[in-house]
Amino acid sequence: MNSPFSTIALIGKHQNPEIAVPFLSLAEYLERKGYQVVLDYLTASNIRNGKYTVLSLEEIGVQADLAIVMGGDGTMLNIARMLVSYDVPLIGINLGRLGFLTDLSLDTMFETLDDMLAGCYTTERRMLLAAEVVRDGVRVFKSLACNDVVIYRGVSSGMIEFEVSVNQEYVNTLRADGLIIATPTGSTAYALSSGGPILHPGLDLIALVPICPHTLSNRPIVIGSDSSVQIRLYSSANVRINCDSHAYFDLEQTDDMVVQRFPKTVRLLHAIHHSYYRTLREKLGWSELP
Repeated sequence: MNSPFSTIALIGKHQNPEIAVPFLSLAEYLERKGYQVVLDYLTASNIRNGKYTVLSLEEIGVQADLAIVMGGDGTMLNIARMLVSYDVPLIGINLGRLGFLTDLSLDTMFETLDDMLAGCYTTERRMLLAAEVVRDGVRVFKSLACNDVVIYRGVSSGMIEFEVSVNQEYVNTLRADGLIIATPTGSTAYALSSGGPILHPGLDLIALVPICPHTLSNRPIVIGSDSSVQIRLYSSANVRINCDSHAYFDLEQTDDMVVQRFPKTVRLLHAIHHSYYRTLREKLGWSELP
């Protein structure tokens, strides 16, 4: 076996009842190839597994040379946040709808993996954001985000008001439905639907995208990844912060939020023929005739 990998972890969208057959087929394929196969405990608990070692995500981070994630982009985002500190490379097999991050197809995964496991792949680094909320001088919330950090109004029908600074320099005071702070990865998610720019994943940039601002001249801006974004909340009725639509926290008036780049990056592996621009065309329906 001439491969840069030895121990391969398989992680799936464990809530999906249809994952068992392709997931175990992939495990058997890797075992026949001579790899040591381990499964994450959540996926293993939802399929019939009687032969493979089961590990927690923390144990996978320490022991695995590679993790293959079977699911949609949401599954990949979750695993990326959990494993980023271990620098385990990730390959995504798409079971979802869009598949910007999980770009391998079930139909061709074995043929593609043959080449990738032999060393024929490209490596891509994706940045993350670290967010925290400080209340009366005490940090009361912190989380990571691969896509975006969003401050938004909850069930309230009114706009929220907040002050935005970058590197402690005042930028503006916004009255809006909220603000999206997005990585290049997240620029094709919520930020895109809110009128934000698409950022190539190779760029070290952060996008600040207002959500339905009251003043139409408040437009998205792009700042460097070494920037620290500070937000001071002025209205607090039903305002929340969320990270990747995963971690939520209810905000109070005069809460301070800080969002900045996380020092470590996620390592994604793609097939040698992977093209970001082709992915944009296919997933966003570009170049289609009416």
